Amino acid sequence: MSRFEDERREMIILLKERGITDERLLQAMGKVERHLFVSGPFVNRSYDDTALPIAKQQTISQPYTVAYMTQELSLKPGARVLEVGTGSGYQAAILAEMDCKVFTIERHVDLLLQARKMFDKFVIASVRKPETGPSVGQSFAPYDGIVVTAAAPMSRTAARATR
Repeated sequence: MSRFEDERREMIILLKERGITDERLLQAMGKVERHLFVSGPFVNRSYDDTALPIAKQQTISQPYTVAYMTQELSLKPGARVLEVGTGSGYQAAILAEMDCKVFTIERHVDLLLQARKMFDKFVIASVRKPETGPSVGQSFAPYDGIVVTAAAPMSRTAARATR
């Protein structure tokens, strides 16, 4: 029994209370060990419903955000999903655990290499190894869903357009 099993169970209860109802998703989040994707000093907060820092000034998304975005995709087993922003690899691992075929891209090479190690370590075969470059996502289209787990700074033009 993992030292984090109780925290993981509590996380699932909290997700249900907040409206997450997809049983495949809840089972995946109950199985994927988030603490393995979190940086050392923050491991004890792994199952808190908060984003936590990882390398390259990035974060692992809070569990509710991962759950909400994934539930909104309404994915069926075997769905092809493009993930933009691999980060730690947690979101991709959740999708793979839900029996999706995941294509993930990451702009930070250090994060990309670390995520590859995680996918190899857990033999997550349904995740195509993360890659870099803007055209990578187009190479394997069409997708049944796209999840953007990263944000890019807005250009001045885009910022004006959103006002």
